[in-house]
Amino acid sequence: MPVYEYQCTQCQEHIEVIQKFSDEPLTTCTSCGGTLKKIIAATAFVLKGSGWYVTDYPSAERKKAMEDKTSKSADKDVAGQSSKEEKKSAVSA
Repeated sequence: MPVYEYQCTQCQEHIEVIQKFSDEPLTTCTSCGGTLKKIIAATAFVLKGSGWYVTDYPSAERKKAMEDKTSKSADKDVAGQSSKEEKKSAVSA
């Protein structure tokens, strides 16, 4: 069941309530009797790590693209290191 957040328009109290989708929204503050307003809050739900289709079960095309990307970045690293070494030797000479 989702957690809904409400804020009282009079006393500004913040309330979190676990409710069913079918439950009616709360309208009265339990502290002061004021009107409650439903708040839209950011969720804490984040998709990270392995176990998702994109990372674990890619198509043949995606696998090839990922391999190409990996090999290109490795080539850049090797090329970047050799050009840095050349620049260092030219400066020291």
